[in-house]
Amino acid sequence: MDLALSLIARDEAASVPSNDTDMTPEMRAQMQFMQLRRQCIKKFDPVKCSMDYAMLRYRPSIAGNSIYLVCFVILLAAHLFFGVRKKTYKYCGVVCLGIVGEIAGYVGRLMLYNNPYNMDNFLMNLVPLTIAPALFTGGIYLCLGRVITAIGAENSRIKPKMYTYIFVGADLVSLILQAIGGAMASMANDDDGRDLGVNIMIAGLIFQVVSMSLFGIWGDFVLRTNKAKKNGTLSRIQPPLYSQLRSSGNLKWFQWSLAVATILIYIRCIYRVAELWGGFQSHLANDEVTFMIFEGPLIIIAVSAMAMFHPGRVFGKELWVAAGKGVRSAEKNSDSFDLSTENLRSHV
Repeated sequence: MDLALSLIARDEAASVPSNDTDMTPEMRAQMQFMQLRRQCIKKFDPVKCSMDYAMLRYRPSIAGNSIYLVCFVILLAAHLFFGVRKKTYKYCGVVCLGIVGEIAGYVGRLMLYNNPYNMDNFLMNLVPLTIAPALFTGGIYLCLGRVITAIGAENSRIKPKMYTYIFVGADLVSLILQAIGGAMASMANDDDGRDLGVNIMIAGLIFQVVSMSLFGIWGDFVLRTNKAKKNGTLSRIQPPLYSQLRSSGNLKWFQWSLAVATILIYIRCIYRVAELWGGFQSHLANDEVTFMIFEGPLIIIAVSAMAMFHPGRVFGKELWVAAGKGVRSAEKNSDSFDLSTENLRSHV
């Protein structure tokens, strides 16, 4: 117990019954400490309440977290605008829900500045920021099958729709584990219950990292496509419906934006696993500089890339729907779509 806590514990000693002769000095000190901690939870005093016993050993930066919060509010508006305008409702819903989680998390960090002893403030910072990136990867996975359909599914080892089923399914498992862990941590009445909840969240994060590692199969598709292009066989197997999209160059930039977002989210997830693995009292979990580098900026850049090359802007409503149905449906409807190329140009 440091000097500040000792001084207040001395003042609190009067509240301990003097006739309690059965209490050892250690028990009395512990009781005084718990009284002090309850006082700090109820009303935080930065002079009297030591940060060594708070939920975080630092008070989150007001300026830094406010900037991140504003960035996510702007990104939410951008994704809502493009999602509604281009009618990519599923993608918009998943990504916007993730952004709302980020906003809630940074509100929680601002609340932690006011009272770093409060468990509710801590959990509002912990749970949404941990879960939100799983929703962003879900949005990325919704795009992958459509990209493969537009380029040529014959170069893929699995059908385009299977990418969505497999990776969105894995992402859903990760999200459920993290949500269950977060709910258990927030509703627990003791440290053991909170630790169990956090461990389940870690399991969900690890599952997310593993599933994102398997996402490297996209690289195999890219290599096979480049090989077919060099051999001169690629153009013969590409659906004519997406020829204008492929020639515009937007599809290539769209793939790069997805790649950048995936890599940044992947790095952030590895950091988060390491942070939670060491426990809340570890150096990494209490290093604000590391958090401000590997949490906020990486996700902001990832979500910005997803907004800059929004699938609704790149595909347009018609091609987005057609690609979502898979290669056969797109080929079946290619004639009818080709009749409205002027309409398609307005969406690319």
